[in-house]
Amino acid sequence: MSRLAITACTLAAAGMLTVAGSASGGWHRQLLGHSVDGRPIVAFVGGDSSAKRQVLVVGYIHGNEPAGTAITSVLTSLRVPAGIGLWVIPTLNPDGGAAGTRGNARGVDLNRNFPWHWQHLTGVYYSGTKPLSEPESRIAYRLILRIRPAVAIWFHQHLDLVDESGGSVAVERRFASLVHLRLIRLAHYPGSVVSWQNAKLRGTTAFVVELPAVPLTTDAARTYASAVLKVAR
Repeated sequence: MSRLAITACTLAAAGMLTVAGSASGGWHRQLLGHSVDGRPIVAFVGGDSSAKRQVLVVGYIHGNEPAGTAITSVLTSLRVPAGIGLWVIPTLNPDGGAAGTRGNARGVDLNRNFPWHWQHLTGVYYSGTKPLSEPESRIAYRLILRIRPAVAIWFHQHLDLVDESGGSVAVERRFASLVHLRLIRLAHYPGSVVSWQNAKLRGTTAFVVELPAVPLTTDAARTYASAVLKVAR
């Protein structure tokens, strides 16, 4: 991995990433809110935020799975195709990213904290005191309901696959083919954000991409970013 890519990952994990090429790509930074410990959670918005077709990409929701920030860094340097609004959130969990933990500053697994078949889970999958108990989850919840993304891609690690998450199998299959990953149906965990969106916003597609355990090379990050733009159209 190049020094530039490593630096981008580090800044993104801290919620400090600035947009390279923002003048040519039409990107702007939007503060969405703050984490439990007060760290900013930001989205970089490219293209047409008023277009009918909006797309969401999240670098990571689990603080110990940060490889997706290499992809979000590349995305924010590219021009978004016409007729699309692209929302890129490098991290929804900056506190977990800073600590290297799966959960947020209260130990909550944010991907078990959404209002889809929520259950009270303990341990590493601690789901919080109730659905949307965490500010980070509420930020994503409000944004998704506001922009209603036609496609939402959430990067995780480290199973090397695209999850058939319950939206459009055709979109998931195409993305898997573009990045040379297997398409496999994983369990639909209670409180997961993609399951919530697919159930709540019919006709949209939210899915999980499980990246390798190791950091992505610059070339690999570019391949993933290109695939995002292709399925965004």
